[in-house]
Amino acid sequence: MIPGLNAHDRGIPLDLFRYSSALRTVLEKHLEPFEPRVIAAGGRRAAAVCLTVCRDGDKPAIIVTRRSATLRAHSRQWALPGGRRDQGESAIEGALRELHEEVGLFAGGDAVLGVLDDYATRSGYVITPVVVWGDCDWRDLTPNPAEVDFLRPFPFRELARPDSPVLQRIAESDGEVLSMNFHDDVIYSPTGAMLYQFREVALFGRHTRVAHFEQPLFAWR
Repeated sequence: MIPGLNAHDRGIPLDLFRYSSALRTVLEKHLEPFEPRVIAAGGRRAAAVCLTVCRDGDKPAIIVTRRSATLRAHSRQWALPGGRRDQGESAIEGALRELHEEVGLFAGGDAVLGVLDDYATRSGYVITPVVVWGDCDWRDLTPNPAEVDFLRPFPFRELARPDSPVLQRIAESDGEVLSMNFHDDVIYSPTGAMLYQFREVALFGRHTRVAHFEQPLFAWR
């Protein structure tokens, strides 16, 4: 055992908790055979987000943003860098463009490790999550104040918490609302579902699906 590892970390490869070339190799190995499910737009708008693996010191983390309070939709909610795709833009192109626009990180196609399942939102989008190797410390990123209030790292150790995800029933739907515990806060679907699938597929190599998980009522509009 390495000092600081919790009991629930036993059996998890230690490379998952260190930012290194070995971690990138593990993530690529797990993502390569995964076949992402594509959802037809069906009148919804196409969007893409980045699950960006950055350093938090010598530890790996996914970058999450707190959306600006001035935004008309979903203000102050936790999100991944991303947004609506431009006309003729692929999911990867849109995700990388939004990553640069929102947090100042320019990443080329060689930084893309894989793609996860499309997720159809209650607010009328089909979101494609793109996994990106950030090759930077999250503190070096520069959030765009027009879209992002601040950034936070979601450490891989937090992703592996045994008390996540949390599933809740709501009267308005037959589906269960999924959320991921995030320090002393929670991140709900759709972002929570994408973080959970990243954990399952990229970290643990389990081909877990998440498109059926529900979103909280405040995300329906």
